[in-house]
Amino acid sequence: MPKPSQENGSKLIFPTRSLEVCGEMEAQKKIKVECLVTEKAWELFRDKVGDETLNSHPNILNLAKQVAERCGGLPLALITIGRAMACKRTLGEWKYAIEMLKQCALPKLENEVFPLLKFSYDNLPNVTMKYCLLYCCMYPEDYCIPIRRLVEYWFCEGLLNEFDSISEAQMQGDEIMSSLLNACLLEHSGERRGEDYVKMHDVIRDMAFWITREFEAIENNFFVKVGAQLFEEPDVKAWESVKRMSVMKNKIEVIKETPKCPNLRTMFLSQNKLKVISNGFFQFIPHLTVLDLSRNPELRALPEGISQLASLECLDLSDTGISELPIELKSLTKLKMLDLSYMFNLRKIPQHLISSFSKLQIFRMWLRDYIDYPEDNVLNGGHEKLIEELKGLQRLNILWVQIKSLLCLENFLSFNLFRCSTQALLLTGFRELKVFNVLCLENLESLQTLHFISWGNMEEMKMEKLHTWVSSSTNYTSRFHTLSEVKIYYCNELRDVSWLILAPNLRTLSIIVCAKMEEILSERKLGEVTGLIGISYPKPFLKLETLDLGDLPKLKSIYWDALPFPCLKHLFINDCQKLKKLPLNLDSAKGNLITIKGRKDWWARVEWENAATGDAFLPSFKPFAE
Repeated sequence: MPKPSQENGSKLIFPTRSLEVCGEMEAQKKIKVECLVTEKAWELFRDKVGDETLNSHPNILNLAKQVAERCGGLPLALITIGRAMACKRTLGEWKYAIEMLKQCALPKLENEVFPLLKFSYDNLPNVTMKYCLLYCCMYPEDYCIPIRRLVEYWFCEGLLNEFDSISEAQMQGDEIMSSLLNACLLEHSGERRGEDYVKMHDVIRDMAFWITREFEAIENNFFVKVGAQLFEEPDVKAWESVKRMSVMKNKIEVIKETPKCPNLRTMFLSQNKLKVISNGFFQFIPHLTVLDLSRNPELRALPEGISQLASLECLDLSDTGISELPIELKSLTKLKMLDLSYMFNLRKIPQHLISSFSKLQIFRMWLRDYIDYPEDNVLNGGHEKLIEELKGLQRLNILWVQIKSLLCLENFLSFNLFRCSTQALLLTGFRELKVFNVLCLENLESLQTLHFISWGNMEEMKMEKLHTWVSSSTNYTSRFHTLSEVKIYYCNELRDVSWLILAPNLRTLSIIVCAKMEEILSERKLGEVTGLIGISYPKPFLKLETLDLGDLPKLKSIYWDALPFPCLKHLFINDCQKLKKLPLNLDSAKGNLITIKGRKDWWARVEWENAATGDAFLPSFKPFAE
């Protein structure tokens, strides 16, 4: 085989399931072969089954489409299952096949498809990556798994054992995630709210269950009943011997049993309709490490028996209806992660409870957008006492918190631990301020998410202390280089947010209900920045993926000139009647699939620099439902 060159004109094309192979083979061009779309998948499946079988009974055609859909567009599965069904001509046989596919128990899958797919699993470089992949099958089919949360669970489980801190373990987790994606065992599932997601193909997920049964039954025995319409907890005898248990996305209201689970380390109870957990439920689960109770808004209280979970390292209570944290939580001395986000009913946290978690590395206390929370909503003693307790957590690595006064913010920013660990900061209230110096936040070196909500009198976000920047003749280093998401809601006196020029890696920007907002970036103010730092600033929004502007009645300009927007995917414009020009030209978002959503009447009034630009973006426009 001649080595490809321009002289001999030859090309070498090779198929592989691993991107790493492409690198080792010095591939000049990589083409990902996607799964088949529904129509093409059905054509392939129909061809393998044959019309004679499909026409043998009037109801078989619809059943066959269900079987084909179950194969998820994977040609290997479509061909194998299609050939197996070619001789099945009764309704009973087809209905049985569908039921078996739901349980991933068809012999053809287990004997022919899974062993071939397992090649990718077997070639993962170490046992840790294999366990991390199997962990993903605890989530429901087609579930969008947040990468950040998944890696944190891996860390608390002890799967990422190379590092002691979550910030360092995150690097190992990212490397594992990259390897699983490159091996096509996981796939990207987009980005929402500034967070990246992955999902597991249905057939890959079925293969993972097969592996846990056939090859990893001792080390990684699972009990998974997700999205199964369960109204009560499964019979405890069925999962008392397992290591990992998930009953996500069911309709369980009451948990009343007292199981004896000496080996159980992981329990996912999220997205049910939990109202009551009996006091004895956690009594005999001595090694439970990860407990996810999230997204159970009707759960009003934790059982006293939770104090028995002496090995617990991760407790996720986000989006539950719990009004008070029990003092019994103090016994959870190994806790590394505590998530109290979106707990709208939370009124009381016992004094000194948070500070008692000396090993805590991840703490989140985050609230939903669009809601102005009264002062007495969280904690007896307010946020100031919470901040004081957090100061005692010397191992804190990841902090999501809200601040409700300037005095509290100044106290917060003076403490070095918070400067290093704060990833998300919500500033709300601050009604006394008319001018806010945004550069007071520049030393938050890990800040990724920043929300301003309900600053009733703020007229300006100014930029001072620019002498702290490191600059040269060609570039500068902004202290906001980690910032990826900014949301500004209900700041009705604010006229612009020109300081965003300091956030070069911004991915999501949302500005909602700001009655006097006239421009996003002001040419005059950015000129002042140039004068202060002595160099020209780069084009803004080079990493921006989502721009959401709503209820801005005076907004006239996003930017005074066209911008390249190389990463822009979503542009939402709602009730911005004076915004007649968009910073777009024929070179903007080149090669990108961009979606522009707005009202039809607004879109009709948009002024373009020429007709060709308007025509180019016409396919991008998707009108809001009237």
